Amino acid sequence: MSSTPPSSPLDKLGAVSQSELLPEVLTLLESQFSGKVLSVCVNLGDWEASVAKGSVPEIMRFLRDDKRTDFKMLADLSAVDGLKMGLVPRFYVVYHLYSIKLKHRLRVKTNVSEEDPAVPSLVDVWPIANWFEREVWDMFGIRFTGHPDLKRILMYEGFQGHPLRKDYPVNYRQPLIGPRN
Repeated sequence: MSSTPPSSPLDKLGAVSQSELLPEVLTLLESQFSGKVLSVCVNLGDWEASVAKGSVPEIMRFLRDDKRTDFKMLADLSAVDGLKMGLVPRFYVVYHLYSIKLKHRLRVKTNVSEEDPAVPSLVDVWPIANWFEREVWDMFGIRFTGHPDLKRILMYEGFQGHPLRKDYPVNYRQPLIGPRN
């Protein structure tokens, strides 16, 4: 597996990918998941791995359970809409992991196409993913397959669209809803 940085414009600034400079966690990830880890790099001092969408649950379980990585904490889960940056595929889902014991961080990204905006859910790996995935669904419209209760969390149920998508109309008027008694 080559340690070449991803081809996304988001990844080029400050990326270092020479094998001798990669932390042990990244080289371990590459060796354990050859073909499923698309790239690894140190980007502006942050450890980063891009992984195949279908491999997300398997890789995340490994990162959580293996004593050499010990990422017991999913610190954040978000998304990037690269429509105005010309990214192909359009979306990235980004996971921020932290090892409390080993005191290191890792950003894991996966590509999500506009035609099929879905990623496997990680609720069974980290229960906190329930809320994070609902937020990404609500704001970006990216589905998490296998999620136990994927529904809006920030916007009201009648809200139309996903407001953090770059093609969401700025002046769009939502239907008025009355108070629930």
